[in-house]
Amino acid sequence: MRLLPGTLCLCLALALSQAAPSGHGAHKPQGHDHEHHGAVHERCEGIEFDAVAVNEEGIPYFFKGDHLWKGFHGNSELSNKTFKELDDHHHLGHVDAAFRMHSKDNQHDHDHIFFFLNDHVFSFYNHSLEKGYPKKIEDVFPGIPHNLDAAVECPKGECVQDSVIFIRGDEAYHYDIKDKKVDESKWAHLPNCTSAFRWLEHYYCFHGNTFTKFHPVTGTVTGKYPKDARDYFMRCHKFGKDSNHTERETCSRVHLDAVTSDDAGNVYAFRGHHYLEQKAGSDTWEAHPIEKTWKKLHSEVDAVFSYNNHLYMIKDDNIYVYSVGDTHKLLDGYPKPVSKELGIKGHVDAAFVCADHHIAHIIQGQKMYDVDLAANPRAVKNEVPLHFKKVDAGTCGPEGVKIMVGSHYYQYESLKVMAASKILPEAHKISLELFGCDH
Repeated sequence: MRLLPGTLCLCLALALSQAAPSGHGAHKPQGHDHEHHGAVHERCEGIEFDAVAVNEEGIPYFFKGDHLWKGFHGNSELSNKTFKELDDHHHLGHVDAAFRMHSKDNQHDHDHIFFFLNDHVFSFYNHSLEKGYPKKIEDVFPGIPHNLDAAVECPKGECVQDSVIFIRGDEAYHYDIKDKKVDESKWAHLPNCTSAFRWLEHYYCFHGNTFTKFHPVTGTVTGKYPKDARDYFMRCHKFGKDSNHTERETCSRVHLDAVTSDDAGNVYAFRGHHYLEQKAGSDTWEAHPIEKTWKKLHSEVDAVFSYNNHLYMIKDDNIYVYSVGDTHKLLDGYPKPVSKELGIKGHVDAAFVCADHHIAHIIQGQKMYDVDLAANPRAVKNEVPLHFKKVDAGTCGPEGVKIMVGSHYYQYESLKVMAASKILPEAHKISLELFGCDH
């Protein structure tokens, strides 16, 4: 029998009435009543997250008060819109920590998301509260204290065994999922984490609006930290004066909007208000504001492809065609409707043209369409189903076809191989393998 919402809320209200023990968890407000009922949070203004967890599809959820953000951009929404029993009547001000269980050693809790509040833990599967929850933390995770600051999963190979790292103050608790043993250590060198996050096999401690990358076993910090979370984990237009735009854009976790290369061999990658450029023959990337080069576009392109020494840039329902050269000049008569220029209707997710070809491959949802650019009028001539639910960008070159989804890209030898493939190829990390970022 599922726990009744009223009973749950009573448990939460009682939990909230308990003050955090001195010295542990005291930095996290226990009420947050002023943040309830439609409060609007703007994470680009600098927010200290309460918790971060990745869902079963690999989408990060960022929690603040009774709100959450899904992914690296977009508006916040009430947490109970996704996790209904978590806060049916808005009595829950915040969660202390959260993580997704992903372990072959614990099939019962595999892909469950755990939330921690004071001395209780809540287990959700498919966004529904599991029977018997909430429970005392020690009944589910023996040896783990109350009033946690952060939690993050750590698979075998990155930790000694499949584990969960719990953080409270400067204490770190490595919880062995299989044996239920706890190894406690002191991480006094690490900032006071309000949340922790595993992404692309790296571990991040969030504190204030900044983050620090740490080693999951020792807590060791290497490199220049802390860094502003807004530069890497969300899409923001304005940045601090100390921001390194090129490092931010190459190492950002926000998905790319488009990637293409022109006939001269220059490569362009677009994300939000900026684009990265790698000139022909160079191994380095440089970041610039989009509006500096393409004034009519400003930001947030949907797709870009190169054809006949021109860049075709799609934004919303319009297409802009620019000449390629020292300056990119918008051709007379543009922008034009995409439907008129390409003969295809609806939102375009990605587009690319393979070298020496005249076919634009247009991706919409889970289908790819071919448009003959040499034809007049242009029209759709082919349709290919795709394995991906949502494609962010695509490109085609000597190495084959790259399809970009989130923080990864998938490479195929050719279009023919992609069309015939029954399984996804190996996932590659965009920031590390495409841009050469070290984290």
